[in-house]
Amino acid sequence: MGQVAFLPRALTGVLFIVALCAAGWAYGLYGVGGAAVGTGVAWLLGVERERLSQGMEGFNSCLVGVSCAVFLRPDRVATVLVALLGCVVVTVATAAAGRAFGAWGLPALTLPFCAVASAITLAAPGFPRVWSGGGAGLAALPKPVEGTTEGLGSAGAARGFLAGFGQVFLMPQWYVGAFVLAGLLVAGLRVAGVACLGNATGMATAWALGVPADRLADGTCGYNAVLVALALCGVFLAPGPRTLLYALVAAVVATAFAPAFGALVAPVGGHTFTWPFVLTTLVFLVAARSFPRLAAPPAPDASGA
Repeated sequence: MGQVAFLPRALTGVLFIVALCAAGWAYGLYGVGGAAVGTGVAWLLGVERERLSQGMEGFNSCLVGVSCAVFLRPDRVATVLVALLGCVVVTVATAAAGRAFGAWGLPALTLPFCAVASAITLAAPGFPRVWSGGGAGLAALPKPVEGTTEGLGSAGAARGFLAGFGQVFLMPQWYVGAFVLAGLLVAGLRVAGVACLGNATGMATAWALGVPADRLADGTCGYNAVLVALALCGVFLAPGPRTLLYALVAAVVATAFAPAFGALVAPVGGHTFTWPFVLTTLVFLVAARSFPRLAAPPAPDASGA
């Protein structure tokens, strides 16, 4: 579960579990169950031991499980079955994406989770036994965002900052984000520092573009920036001043791109998930190969998903 933030550390994973359980036991159970199912299916199919021990086969399925608890009815047996099937499918999708992107030397990131979770949420309105009833199957066409940044205040900004970490797991509560941040801190001050800078950059970008205060306070403007910053400064590119600046520019792009992707999927009732993070990171990783001062391999202890 620590690999959701590119961290193959058990203590980080434990704190992420605590974060989910703080939001509700259903989220914790679906998250842990998803990670266990994904890892178990990969083991049954003979995936190499190193990938299993590093948690590489559990993080996408963990997120699929959590997404089912968030967007469907977690107390229904049908939802449990959908989550189990989704975790099996995402394990296959992870292998397929790994092969496809590996040919170009690129990581699959959370693309398997995004693809499977998007398919589940798009199909869910057609199945009353799992649909949570959050509106009709087809969402209304996107409208201009209403509201202002006024009224956010320092307390709202602090809540939004912490919630940005929680939104990595689709959780908007600030205290969930506090536990996620604690999980990053136990991995090292550099890791937590990069994540905090990414989060702050995402929030500042959204504020500068006039995103309403309630959106800034619920963390949805920061989580993609957190993941982009972690990926591009220390995981897939060596940490350093240049890569940090490069990662923060990418964090700005991911934040600005998120509403565009949301508008694309809104007419069919879709959700953004971590698509902005995935697409932005892949573009910047490919581009980094043209910049010799950025393309150095990451440090030996910075391996990640």
